[in-house]
Amino acid sequence: MLKLSRLTDYAVVALVRLSAADCVETSPGIAAAIGVPEPTVAKVLKALAGHGLVISSRGARGGYRLGRPLNEIAVSEVIMAIDGPIALTSCVDGASGCESQSLCPVAGRWDPVNDAIRTALSRISLADMEAASIPTAFRLPVVAPMNEVV
Repeated sequence: MLKLSRLTDYAVVALVRLSAADCVETSPGIAAAIGVPEPTVAKVLKALAGHGLVISSRGARGGYRLGRPLNEIAVSEVIMAIDGPIALTSCVDGASGCESQSLCPVAGRWDPVNDAIRTALSRISLADMEAASIPTAFRLPVVAPMNEVV
């Protein structure tokens, strides 16, 4: 089973939470709002800040804010910020560590699969994730402008 880490899940939740804030949010405030321990939220925010997904400011009025709007942040960016490169196996992209690599009949064959997964995840924004959390019955229909043919 392909499964993301809990930290990546928490990162997505924290970023969506930050998008709802009108001002900077503190790590304890985000932790309380999303129900995740503060040390974990602090760790996630530090990693996200290191990749420019959030911007931190120090001081009495310091905290975190989004580095870009949710519609400009791809799920793949969050995964890479928290978990590192997206790959199904350890023998892709020139990585080493497999003792059978020289004898493996499928060495390097996972690259197209990994590329497809990366591409799919890069096409889903956090705004898409936020919209998906709204039950279908409560979503507003998409209406095309009057001068546009659908």
